[in-house]
Amino acid sequence: MIRILVAEDNAVNRELLRELLEARGYTVLEACDGQQALQMIEQALPELLLLDIGMPVLDGFGVILKIRENPRLAPLPVVAVTAYAMRGDREKILASGFDGYLSKPLNPSSLTEELDRLLTKSTQSANQDEGHGGPPGRKDRAAGASGSGA
Repeated sequence: MIRILVAEDNAVNRELLRELLEARGYTVLEACDGQQALQMIEQALPELLLLDIGMPVLDGFGVILKIRENPRLAPLPVVAVTAYAMRGDREKILASGFDGYLSKPLNPSSLTEELDRLLTKSTQSANQDEGHGGPPGRKDRAAGASGSGA
């Protein structure tokens, strides 16, 4: 079963995401801040991360920087789920290393589209790279990624 980590400091938003994801058959892991999210990524190796930008302890930009600096974690698909929806915010977020962007309030159909796009991409990459080490679905990322996923 596909594991998705939701890193969101707002309990209501976490609950909404959990319900939407579980209804689609995903296993949901939850973190309340950026530092906890990094710890959970290391322990659970989720197939995808939904990451809020404005969180305590370590914000989403700090989390994505640490993920992309770590060759083992760098291939993890990460979608920003954020209230930052002003002109230029999406571009800034994607340029920071995120693979996708969803604005709040969350549109359930947009969530489904992003999950399908990124998880299909990860599955195709895992099938191509099978037998080369590392967890399945964690090989490919947007252009500019570093690391082999091993």
